[in-house]
Amino acid sequence: MTSARPTDSVYDETHDLFRQSFRSFVVAEMTPHVEQWESDGIMDRQVYAKAGEHGFVGMAIPEAHGGGGSDDFRFNAIVADELAAANIGGGGLGLTLHNDITTPYFVEYCNTEQAQRWLPGIACGELITAIAMTEPGTGSDLASVTTTAVRDGDEYVLNGAKTFITNGINSDLVIVVCKTTSDGGHGGMSLLVVERGMAGFERGRNLDKVGQHSADTSELFFSDVRVPVANLLGDEGRAFDYLSFNLAQERLSIGLYGLYVARAALGWTTEYVKERTAFGQPLAKFQNTKFELAQLATEIAVSGPFMDQCLMKLNDGALTPTDAAMAKLWGTQLQNRVTDHCLQLFGGYGFMSEYPISRAWVDARVCTIYGGTSEIMKTIISKEVLA
Repeated sequence: MTSARPTDSVYDETHDLFRQSFRSFVVAEMTPHVEQWESDGIMDRQVYAKAGEHGFVGMAIPEAHGGGGSDDFRFNAIVADELAAANIGGGGLGLTLHNDITTPYFVEYCNTEQAQRWLPGIACGELITAIAMTEPGTGSDLASVTTTAVRDGDEYVLNGAKTFITNGINSDLVIVVCKTTSDGGHGGMSLLVVERGMAGFERGRNLDKVGQHSADTSELFFSDVRVPVANLLGDEGRAFDYLSFNLAQERLSIGLYGLYVARAALGWTTEYVKERTAFGQPLAKFQNTKFELAQLATEIAVSGPFMDQCLMKLNDGALTPTDAAMAKLWGTQLQNRVTDHCLQLFGGYGFMSEYPISRAWVDARVCTIYGGTSEIMKTIISKEVLA
């Protein structure tokens, strides 16, 4: 019961039908290929187009541009939940990043011409998106970005490098955070959309990671890339405001996924300990197993209502940065804690890649780092606590 995916009051019949449909899509189009994607280090880009055909990407894009026209984030949460249940961490990351993190920038800040040019392709999955913030020497401190874009007539000349960029190989449109003025701090930053094939735009290697292997994560290099002024997203110099706009949703998305992975891991482990025997009896009969599972089940159960509350706050436009930081901090720490304890209950088999807990365990580790580290989340939370 504790590992069942939610059907509580925050979801209605429309969401249940969407869940059933997306679950069928995952079974047919994703699960059979996960091992190959993990080996290749990248998910087949055709998955985005297939998902687009069924309305599983671009849910928030206006119907006039081919999207679902819905700002109900519960649909996004269902996508994350089903991907977690199917243990598609890497490739699933690319899909949720496209939906939850990058698409909102295009929906919110595209002008009329840009919307006509980009949104239909994003909505149908033909244009895969990424956002490039992190640099080799800059992580959480966005004010220190060194990538520059100098105005030259109707173009910007872009120079710099980015790293750890999810969808870095597959992406067709990359939102690049760059300095467009010499102003210090956050004031001189802008968002430029770099398109596949632009001269001087090169992708580095697909980075070899500890986990999330099927998420293509790469370095990006910009050498005198001439980006049309028409590709400026929003107003020049307002990137920090725009990034702050979507950070709450991004962090909630990561936190929700953490909860869903924890729930899935508990389900796999519960079934395993009922079947696996030691010293002549199932592992489930041992007091240690019972106590471990009781503790994990309780942590997951008490986390659900808070996450659902945050989900509905986001829908109502009332999710605060502190709420989102708490969701991200708790959800990802829960994810790491539960997968670690569950792997321990699997014993040596938990360390074998044929068991789902092993992938969930390695995939979980980075989740307390990207999207803002746990330490950054604590800093945000502590400001309100001490106010």
